Amino acid sequence: MIDIEKLSARAGSFTLHDISFSVPGGGYGIVIGPAGAGKTTLLETIGGVVPATSGVVRLGDRNVTRLPPEARDLWLVYQQAYLFPHLTVAHNVAYGARDVAVAREVVERLEIDQLWAREVRSLSGGERQVVALARALARQPRVLLLDEPFSALDPRRRSAVRREVRLFHREQGMTVLQVTHDFAEAGMLGDVAVLLDAGRVLQAGPPEQVFRKPASSYIAEFLGAENVYAGTVTRVVPSATGTQDDAGNDESDYQALEFRLAGSGLIFAAVGDAEPGPACAVLRAEEVVLSRDRSASSVRNTFSGRIVDVARAGALTRVTVAIGGVPLVAALTTRSARELGLVVGQEIYASFKAMAVHVC
Repeated sequence: MIDIEKLSARAGSFTLHDISFSVPGGGYGIVIGPAGAGKTTLLETIGGVVPATSGVVRLGDRNVTRLPPEARDLWLVYQQAYLFPHLTVAHNVAYGARDVAVAREVVERLEIDQLWAREVRSLSGGERQVVALARALARQPRVLLLDEPFSALDPRRRSAVRREVRLFHREQGMTVLQVTHDFAEAGMLGDVAVLLDAGRVLQAGPPEQVFRKPASSYIAEFLGAENVYAGTVTRVVPSATGTQDDAGNDESDYQALEFRLAGSGLIFAAVGDAEPGPACAVLRAEEVVLSRDRSASSVRNTFSGRIVDVARAGALTRVTVAIGGVPLVAALTTRSARELGLVVGQEIYASFKAMAVHVC
């Protein structure tokens, strides 16, 4: 377990402020945030490289806040690898390993056994990064801290190494905390996501909650939500007979909402527990369905508009539809976009469920 409570630290002119979050024992935590947010400083403070000025760091059942790094039973892998330049790959990986056989197994599984006798100085950046990971995994620490560990790898190698690291994590029951800029990676790996900015935690929780229900419009935009709107939310009085939402659930289980977009006549049907008044609505592009004809389904939000942009990027296509002057971005497969014959200027229907509208 990694349990951080009101942790503060200073590294040069930068300060971490009152950081709190938890990663359960055997869990995989992800730290995301813009450059300069303090992600590396956070790992260094947990690792004991940067001393805490206040707060508590607990690893498992131990308060390690004042312990030196070597007494914390953890390993920190930096983005720069920081291998011992005067040692071979074999000696780097074996350094501190609990068992030489474990070191050899890690090397084979990460597919760097051909580098075993090589000098570190002869390695590429990606090779150095994998060797640094192998050295950490061979140590079998209780807690593993990873700072952008896959950034120097090509896409194919990144996928393979990431998969093996996740397998080692599960097999050994270690607790991992990883810094990444890759939101897809955060969603695939993490049990807990921590969003950090300017030395403060903006939001923490399960990745699906952080990504699908950001706590503010700033967080939504940072996480790449294309559809973020300002407006006003009001509560809808349920009918006496009761109604159902888009998923067939009784509306009495939660509050039906209407979100009125500022400067527009558009109204989105939503559900949630937002208080009436000024708010923001977040709608992820993949939640928007496009059709050439108006659907007869019970989906609450259906609007007609005109396509103003079609942006294809490999297997995905993002289509921007102007609805009463308001841009709405939909993400769909490129195959679907071709089958629909989507082109700029075309009239189209856009629909999305009330449950897809997150009001914050």
